[in-house]
Amino acid sequence: MSARTGSHQLSNGLFVSGRPEQQSKERQPTMASRAVPYTGGDVKKSGELGKMYGVGDHPHTSTAPPKLPSRPPSSSQHNSGSARSGPNSGPVPPKLSNSGPMNKKSSSSSFSGPLTPIQPTGLITSGPLGSSSSNRRSGQLDAPSAPSSFNKNMYGSAVTSLGEDVKLGYRFSRVVMWVSLVVVVMGLVVGAFILASVKKPVVLVAVVASLVAALIVIIWNFAYKKYGVLQFLRKYPDAELRGAIDGQYVKVTGVVTCGSIPLETSFQKIPRCVYASSELYEYRGCSGKPGNPRQRFFSWRCSHSEKYVADFYISDFQSGLRALVKAGYGAKVAPFVKPATVVDVTKDNKDLSPSFQQWLSDRGLSSDDHVLRLKEGCIKEGSTVCVMGVVRRHDNVLMIVPPAEPISTGCRWLCFLLPTYIEGLILTCEEGQNGEAIPV
Repeated sequence: MSARTGSHQLSNGLFVSGRPEQQSKERQPTMASRAVPYTGGDVKKSGELGKMYGVGDHPHTSTAPPKLPSRPPSSSQHNSGSARSGPNSGPVPPKLSNSGPMNKKSSSSSFSGPLTPIQPTGLITSGPLGSSSSNRRSGQLDAPSAPSSFNKNMYGSAVTSLGEDVKLGYRFSRVVMWVSLVVVVMGLVVGAFILASVKKPVVLVAVVASLVAALIVIIWNFAYKKYGVLQFLRKYPDAELRGAIDGQYVKVTGVVTCGSIPLETSFQKIPRCVYASSELYEYRGCSGKPGNPRQRFFSWRCSHSEKYVADFYISDFQSGLRALVKAGYGAKVAPFVKPATVVDVTKDNKDLSPSFQQWLSDRGLSSDDHVLRLKEGCIKEGSTVCVMGVVRRHDNVLMIVPPAEPISTGCRWLCFLLPTYIEGLILTCEEGQNGEAIPV
């Protein structure tokens, strides 16, 4: 039978079982017995926090790193005991602590960057807006300076950002190209042989004349490619939305209204647009260093381009029906809108306006005494626009979407123009910025 455990009385008069706990005089505290003073929100009274931010009259507020105290040789048991003892529970040496003044150049792996001054309220912030540091990982982000970052933050994914120019191309069969090349080479060989044997250059002259004619036609097509496309778009017949079937390619002419996201031109701030563009051109003469070394002499080059288009509505003139044009969310769009020159910087007029300087600085661009020209184009709400796309009907909603395949203009023999392919939804507007828009 086990021995009976005794009982004892507590200081409040309650009897409990067991023997009273005997406090050992040699027992060492597990935590520092140093009392923490009440600061009341004053950083100067907060001890180590004030030392870390250089506030208060402390001898270690200099930028030089503190000297490490000499450590007397001792055994491992003595070190472990002194770390928990009461007399040694004061400030820890700087070697084992992150408190005290920090040297800004002492470590390259700092995540918080340079220390910022304490605010009068006592709150610790990550620095003012616009402060930058190569090692900073927290706090507010700096304002973007790259043109690509500016464009991304301007609109969301519902707005389509277009490239510099409309993609117009030709399609040639490889079989036809190889057959034509073989015929030309054989004609040259036969012509040279007849010229050397019979002394008659008839065949050789005919082959050379055919090559020159083909070269002239190719140059003509590249020079008047856009002109031929515009003529094709003007002559294409309008369709009536009331009788259009699902999947039919149509051309609709009518008045446009903004969708859920109206656009605005970046420089002139023209509001409520369905399409907005801003293009900066740079001229290179015979002297001076251009922005692009590949730019030819005495030519203009587009150094910066911003083109945006969003979903909008169009009211058909013939039937009066209203259709939703799906031009946003990354759709392929081919706009044919003639921009207007809003800023022209020449050699005689190099004084930039404050608004134009701000426009350049927001996009990280520089004038550098170059001849510049800023052009802006837009389709305002209430303008008359021609839209060419595919009809889609979904839940009693009439929509015009981009076609899946590029559209061909066909071969125009009278104008010596080859078939040109246009990719995406086609928008044409001939009114421009100064045109009178119909109030909607």
